[in-house]
Amino acid sequence: METADDVTRMRDVTRMRIVGGSLALDYVNTRSGPPDGPPGDDILHRYDDLVAWAGGIGLLDHAEVAALRRQAAEQPARARAAYRRALEVRELLDGLFRAAAMGGQPAAADLTRLRDGAAEAYAHARLVPGAAGFRWGWPGQAELAGPLWPIVHAAVELLTTGPLDRIKACGGCRFLFVDESKNRSRRWCSMEDCGTAAKIRRYVARRAATRAGAGG
Repeated sequence: METADDVTRMRDVTRMRIVGGSLALDYVNTRSGPPDGPPGDDILHRYDDLVAWAGGIGLLDHAEVAALRRQAAEQPARARAAYRRALEVRELLDGLFRAAAMGGQPAAADLTRLRDGAAEAYAHARLVPGAAGFRWGWPGQAELAGPLWPIVHAAVELLTTGPLDRIKACGGCRFLFVDESKNRSRRWCSMEDCGTAAKIRRYVARRAATRAGAGG
């Protein structure tokens, strides 16, 4: 039976800010925290949270969400294993793209791990019609690991076709994003959140400096 805590957690999961500009980066951004140091809050506490997040961003439709929840309830050990794998993939992508955001090179071992994950993902993929031809897709998938496959695919696409030089780390939190601004001047994951907070801090600092100067 669904509890009030379950409802609150699912609401938090589905309200997660989507600002990365890439599915792979949005998945990395399911952990928040300050720009430096270890992550803080995490919205993925169990397998059901992963499914809720994937449904909330449109990665899974309602039928796929329901099917995966039923399967997770029937096979809790496999669901726990899929959840652990989901966290491993997120940690891998975090390392790969945070290195790119800092102007570095991904570790060779991480690239190998991503290649192996991509091999699994493409083994379950189908070529489906898209807006301008065909694309990789995982329609109707009901495997517990299924939500990870399009995420891994998005990571490979971002690494191979870029734009890697536009991946940035937010100046106010640990989120990563693709800077799509014309002059590559974007500093914040979102002006409504971190950008506004930075403006307020600068305003308060200026006011404090002005009062200190007047007092002197």
